Amino acid sequence: MKLILCVDDKGGLAFNHRRQSRDRVLNERILMHCGMHRLWISPYTAKLFGADTAVRLCIAEDCLERAEEDDYCFAEVHNPAPYLNRVQQVIVYHWNRVYPADRYFTLPETGWIKQSETEFAGSSHEKITEEVFVKCEN
Repeated sequence: MKLILCVDDKGGLAFNHRRQSRDRVLNERILMHCGMHRLWISPYTAKLFGADTAVRLCIAEDCLERAEEDDYCFAEVHNPAPYLNRVQQVIVYHWNRVYPADRYFTLPETGWIKQSETEFAGSSHEKITEEVFVKCEN
C-alpha cells in the first residue's frame, strides 16, 4: 500500500482523536497522487472529500487493514506503525507548524529512501512540504 500522512513539526498526527489541521489544496494533491487508484480512508476522513471523488474512495474504519498493494491509504487519526511492513511508499505532508498532539508518527530511519521533496502553498497553509519515501529493497 501507499501510505499518506500529515504531521506537524514534532511528528504529531492527531489530537484527541481529531485531525490537527486541514487544507483544501492538500486534499486535491492527495487525489492527484492517487490517480484512478483506490484511496482508503476512515469515515471521519471522508468528510474532507467531495461527492465527485466517491468513485475512488473506499471508506472503512479499518482502512489500514483493507488497503491492498496498489491502493493508497490516508491515515489521519489511526496509528500506521503496525502496518509499515505492508507499505511500499509513504507520502508525508508536513504542516510546517506545531499543533497540539497526542498521537505521533516518525518514519523509521532505516529501510526507507527519500524519493522526492516538494513545497507548495495550500489554501490555509502558506507552505506545505511533501516528502515521498520508498521502501528499500533489502
